[in-house]
Amino acid sequence: MLEGRMFQNLPYSFLKKVPHDLNATLFTFLSFFISMLLVFKFKVRRNKLNLPPSPPRLPIIGNYLQLGTLPHRSFQSLSQKYGPLIMLHLGQLPVLVVSSVHMAKEVMQTHDTVFASRPCMTSTKNLLYGCKDIAFASYGDTWRQKRKLCVIELLSQKRVQSIQFIREEEAASLVDKIRKAMSLSNGCYGVNLGEMLLETANNIICRCIFGRKYDGDGCRFGELGRRIMAQVLDLSIGDLFPLLGWVDVLTGQIKNFKATFEEMNDFFDSVIVEHKMATRDPNKKDFLDILLQLQDDGRSELDLTQNDLKALLMDMFLAGSDTTSTTVEWAMAELVKNPAIMKKAQEEVRRIVGNKSKIEDSDVNQMEYMICVIKETLRMHPAAPLLAPRKTTSSVKLGGYDIPDKTMVYVNTWAIHRDPEFWEMPEEFLPERFENNKVDFNGQNFQFIPFGSGRRKCPGMAFGLASTEYMLANLLYWFDWKLAPNGESLQDIDMTEKFGITVNKKVPLCLQPIAYNNFEE
Repeated sequence: MLEGRMFQNLPYSFLKKVPHDLNATLFTFLSFFISMLLVFKFKVRRNKLNLPPSPPRLPIIGNYLQLGTLPHRSFQSLSQKYGPLIMLHLGQLPVLVVSSVHMAKEVMQTHDTVFASRPCMTSTKNLLYGCKDIAFASYGDTWRQKRKLCVIELLSQKRVQSIQFIREEEAASLVDKIRKAMSLSNGCYGVNLGEMLLETANNIICRCIFGRKYDGDGCRFGELGRRIMAQVLDLSIGDLFPLLGWVDVLTGQIKNFKATFEEMNDFFDSVIVEHKMATRDPNKKDFLDILLQLQDDGRSELDLTQNDLKALLMDMFLAGSDTTSTTVEWAMAELVKNPAIMKKAQEEVRRIVGNKSKIEDSDVNQMEYMICVIKETLRMHPAAPLLAPRKTTSSVKLGGYDIPDKTMVYVNTWAIHRDPEFWEMPEEFLPERFENNKVDFNGQNFQFIPFGSGRRKCPGMAFGLASTEYMLANLLYWFDWKLAPNGESLQDIDMTEKFGITVNKKVPLCLQPIAYNNFEE
């Protein structure tokens, strides 16, 4: 009776979620009450500090609704109003947003050690083997050893060069698929270039990691990777209010994380079993062969468990597939929107390659303007517009403000790349800005940090760039491109973004390829 009277005026949609067991109901209210006390305590303590400015916020949830569907854009708007450092309050979670070159340098260089750790969120715990990977592992000796292992054994320049034949074969396969699509449609219809690029990038990374591609499943695994990349940044109730983590079970969010994780984990398990049972050519080792050998012979300083191994595979798979295809897709979208730039890039590629039957690695190294196109694409469409979140390991002074320990930190690369103080006409796609310009993405020029900087800089930069450059060069070499014949104009190309760790085009790029006559058989 008591429970019935208590909830008789609530809407039915809420009543369905209320536990019928009185103890569970009391526990709910008790957890909420304790959470509110902690919020109040947190607020009193923080009021004694000189915190960065914060936008007005709602009770309990704070600034959560101000994240929007595209947080990098929302953060830029807030920073333009409140300054380069903003303190947001998402429930009980303090979040610092960094949106200027000078403050990014302070975070990733001056105070790099303090900002070098990662928050272990509900999503990363469930999707990334309890944060045992490199990207989201906490800063410390174990992380350093894992990163060193991957850089030396898997991502060195020598290793990147040794797998050039894979990039060449998969780029040739992409060109053949485009030609076949043209033949089937008599050249009258467009191709879903976004889908083809994702499958190609996925095939490259699968062959490098697992020794073979998975025909027919390439795009499915690519889409699974994109699903994980989108879910990894999801904030749960438990992240905002630690005592209410159990609510994520009721809402089904944990179930969704686990379903995605299990699908990828089952795939990894089957591939590992396949590798262990097969007779492998010692001269043709893939990434997994190397990791299994390190695990078996104990040469590594690390005692690699099965989950450690799979967490590293997850990093390689995610970082090597979606980021590459997304960057090439944005580049092609910008080139089609800017025909003069497209023409200049194609003329350079075709002049350097000449009448060869394939593009060689040495050719790509001479394509200075095409590299400028890629740099400009990474400036306007950085694969990670918000670099993976950091977490302070102690309190620190930043820009004259007090930054408490255990604060989550986002560096808004997207906003920094559009800072008019450092970039002329920042909203315009102008590859020429990188000609005779020493600004590079090596992490030393903080106005251009698509791969991050400092201890947490992306270790796979060379690997990703090699695939990006080679795929784009082939698209420009073998085909001319225009919009698919559906009545669109150049201004109508949908450039809407879909948010995740990697920001993809919401609508895949569909273009009509035209075989370049000089090379048509």
